[in-house]
Amino acid sequence: MATKHTCNNGNGPVFGKRQPYGSGCARCDELTLGAAPVVWSSTRRREMEAKQIRAIRAHDCKTSKCGPVCTAFES
Repeated sequence: MATKHTCNNGNGPVFGKRQPYGSGCARCDELTLGAAPVVWSSTRRREMEAKQIRAIRAHDCKTSKCGPVCTAFES
């Protein structure tokens, strides 16, 4: 299993732009040195999308005390 990104609060590179080598993200360093990127299967992607849809549908803005615009699932 690949090392997890620690850049951008653990969310990985923004728009695929890796951190410069030696900047502190071990996974970005591995990729720079030629490690293979993780390939997601379509099954795993569907599972992740279904999980997110369930979470969105289960979200209640009143109990979460969202403001006039809900930003609960923005990242």
